[in-house]
Amino acid sequence: MVTAMDMPRTIHDFGGFPQALFDVQYPASGSPELAREAAELLAPVLVEEDHNWGLDHGAWSVIKHMYPEADIPVIQMSIDYTKSPQYHFDLAKRLNKLREKGILIIGSGNIVHNLRLIDWKNVNTVGAGWDWAIEAREKTNNWLLDGNFQHIIDYQKQGISLQYAVPTPDHYLPLIYTLGLKDSSENLDLFNDELIGGSLSMTSVRIG
Repeated sequence: MVTAMDMPRTIHDFGGFPQALFDVQYPASGSPELAREAAELLAPVLVEEDHNWGLDHGAWSVIKHMYPEADIPVIQMSIDYTKSPQYHFDLAKRLNKLREKGILIIGSGNIVHNLRLIDWKNVNTVGAGWDWAIEAREKTNNWLLDGNFQHIIDYQKQGISLQYAVPTPDHYLPLIYTLGLKDSSENLDLFNDELIGGSLSMTSVRIG
C-alpha cells in the first residue's frame, strides 16, 4: 500500500519507549498524485492507495531530522514481507523514474537489528557489539562498498551472523530497495556507521 492522503497523521507504532517519542508530531503534507504515480509504476503489482494509516515511525523518525519543518510532501510505501529479497530488488528498479524527476527515495531500517539480544549494560555505548554483530557489520559493509549486492540480497545464505543480525526482514528489506535503485555509475558511501547496544547498528547508505 501507499499513503495517498493530503495530510497523513503521525503514527506511533511502537511500545516501551520514552514518552517524548509518543509526543512527536510530524505534520508533513502528503501527495495523492505522487502516490498514484508510484502505484502505476509498480504495475502489474497491485499497490492499493491507503487513506487511513498515515506516516509511521519508519518514515517520520528519519525524515524529521532531515526536514524538521515538515515542509516537503511525503508518501510512504509498505513492503510485502512474503516476497523474496530478489523480488524486492527487481521491483525497486521500476521506481527509477521518480528519481529521474528529482524525488528523494529513502529506505528506512537497520542492517543489524535484533532487539531481543540487546546488551542493556551497553545500550548507550557507541561501538559496543556482540561478536556476531561485528561480523555482520563488517561483511555487509564490505559487500556494499565492493558493489557485491548479490550477497546482500542472499543474506539468509551468508552464515549465522547475518541470521542473528536480521531475525525478521522488516528492517532489512528497505536496504534492498535502495540498492535496486542505484545506477552503476553512482557512488555509494556509508555514514553513521557504528554498532550500539550489542545488537543494533544505524549504518546508513548514501547513493548518488
